[in-house]
This record gives sequence, structure tokens and C-alpha cells, in this order.
Amino acid sequence: MNTYFITGIGTDVGKTIASAIITEALEADYWKPIQAGELNNCDTKKVESLVSNTNSKFHENSYALQTPMSPHAAADIDNITIELKNITPPKTKNNLVIEGAGGLLVPINTKNTILDLIKPNYKVIVVSRHYLGSINHTLLTLNLLKEKGFDVALMFSGNEHKTTEDIITKMTNVNVIGRIDEEPYFDKNVILEYAEKFRNNLK
Repeated sequence: MNTYFITGIGTDVGKTIASAIITEALEADYWKPIQAGELNNCDTKKVESLVSNTNSKFHENSYALQTPMSPHAAADIDNITIELKNITPPKTKNNLVIEGAGGLLVPINTKNTILDLIKPNYKVIVVSRHYLGSINHTLLTLNLLKEKGFDVALMFSGNEHKTTEDIITKMTNVNVIGRIDEEPYFDKNVILEYAEKFRNNLK
């Protein structure tokens, strides 16, 4: 069984939808270690609502923070300190999908970032969405992960932007799982279609 860590080049690039697709494709378990804000409609609930299979389990956050901010700042508002020792992956015999928060270098306290949650044996999937500056953000993210020795793949999100995608692919030479298009909506059927489309690229 494998663990897949889903990160993005920033916030609001499509990590949660990507996580739902991968969870469905592999009938994997899902875990979001740190949730900041939207506790009544958190990412775990969103993914669970989009997944059709009955094998996936949805594990409790290590930290559920009240404010939609960087985890270190949201934790400060809640008068707590996030500690790595308290973030322990759930025990499962299934594949596990872990969704990060924001990008790799988002702080979780004064010493650690999201990058510190990624263990050497994890497969890392980076979600990239086109915007002005996204090439730089994508290359920085992919190159840092490659320098650290991680098994890295890429998933594009949003409308196709060929020149952006081509240069990122050529300059990094990473495996591209596919693109999640700018759909009018996402429901269980749409997620299932993408899961079937991407499944073979996740092996």
C-alpha cells in the first residue's frame, strides 16, 4: 500500500478535488492533518461527499483550527501550538491520501512547514493551476521536492494553458497524471469519471 501526499503550488489551486479523485481512483483512505477554518464544511467532509466507493475511510484531523489562515496563525488565534509529534498518520492497511494545507512552505509553527509532514516514502502529487506567476511557483515546488529526493508527479487543474504546461513539463520532466478541467460542477459522477481516467497513471 502507498501513501500519496497532495500538495499545491499555493492555495485554491484544486487540491481537495484532486484528493477526492485520487481517493476514489484508489479506493484509498483520506486524511487532512491540519484543517484551518470552514470546520462545518471542512475538506474531509467535502471529499467524503464526493467519493462513491465504500472502502475509503475518512480520518480525523490532528488539528482543526477555527480561522481560515496559515496554520501557524490560525493556531495562534486558538491559543495553541501545532507540534509535529502530535501529527501521526492514521494506521490503515489501505492506500492513504493525505491532503496538505496551502503550499509546501506554509508554516505550521515557528520551525516547521507543511514540507515537514511529508515522509521519505510518500508519493507526492503537486497540483498546479495556471495564473500569472504559476510557472515560477510550480517550478519552485517541483524542484524543491526533487532535491529532497521525493517521488513526484504533477496534476494540472483548470482550463488548459498549453505554453505554461509545456514549459513546466519540459523543464521538470515529471510524470503528469492529467488535468482536471474547469467543470461547471463537481459531484460523485464527475469525480468517478476522472478517477477512472487517471487510475492507471497513479500506479
